[in-house]
Amino acid sequence: MVCTMPFLRALLRTARMIRHTPELSAGLPADHAVMLDAPDEKLSPALVAAALGEYEPAAKLLATTRDAGEWECRDRYLHRLVAFARSRDGWLGDWLAVAPHDPDALLVKAQLALSRAWESPARAEQLREVGPMITAAAECDPRDPVPWRLALDHARGTHATHTTFETLWEQAIQRSTHHYGCHVAALQYLSAAWYGSHRECFDFAERAAEDSLPSSLVQALPLRAAFAVLTEGPDVRTTSVQVERIDRAADLAISLSVSFEPNDPWPAEVRNLLAYVLVVRGRWAEALEQFRRIGPHAASFPWSSVSDDPLGRFLDARDGARLQVASVTPLRHRADRGRTRGHYA
Repeated sequence: MVCTMPFLRALLRTARMIRHTPELSAGLPADHAVMLDAPDEKLSPALVAAALGEYEPAAKLLATTRDAGEWECRDRYLHRLVAFARSRDGWLGDWLAVAPHDPDALLVKAQLALSRAWESPARAEQLREVGPMITAAAECDPRDPVPWRLALDHARGTHATHTTFETLWEQAIQRSTHHYGCHVAALQYLSAAWYGSHRECFDFAERAAEDSLPSSLVQALPLRAAFAVLTEGPDVRTTSVQVERIDRAADLAISLSVSFEPNDPWPAEVRNLLAYVLVVRGRWAEALEQFRRIGPHAASFPWSSVSDDPLGRFLDARDGARLQVASVTPLRHRADRGRTRGHYA
């Protein structure tokens, strides 16, 4: 006799998906409304002006972050401006020609050179040439931790010793104890892919999260360590201890996400990373909740690390979470009990 139970379970799963998928779309923007790395209201005018070859709005934006000591914003805006300059840098050349010693222009110049060196086949040689640019940017404003984040990234690429790296790290945290970018740079140096191990990576991330402020993005640092483990390769087995630390990191990041309003662009990258980790761990309902909190703010990271089409991968993961939740939602809700719905209800 042929066993029909698997077939019946498949039918039930399909019925649940058909019934509940539409209602589970509530709170999720339509695919066409989701944007990858959408700039905020401060960055957008600077990018538009740069596209027209004008540097003044970008210069004003970075100067404002420096004057106000808004180091997290400064680092974030720097990344986005440099991402644009990698293909169109005429505005930066004009800026440097007019103000060759401007601390903000020198910072953009150093970050652009660093980014290009990392992607070059001649990485080691080009990184050596970037060193003086980073030093020049750091000397412009002793308060600014962002050039020291560049120095940490540069040290990783030039195979700096642990002693050298620790010296740079001390300089960075003296300027901003909880600077997220500097912590991420240190975490990458300690990762198994570079000069450390998964254990060192988690140890550092968990201690940093414990020492950070409740709403600090450093709270998501263990999630970065979890991502490094989960993306190490298909042939690498995850230990039970690592799984426990991964889930604990996700729980901490969920608490961080709750502290921000839904659709807030500031924690969007952290929420995207959290959604990815939850999907990989099969925590579908929690992943779907993060996609709702993300709203239209898809981020390149982490999706670009696992796909050449980060926006497509984001949308696929979001659809997958919705379908998985629908497939395990009972056909009849509790509120429906006691109500006659016919034979197929």
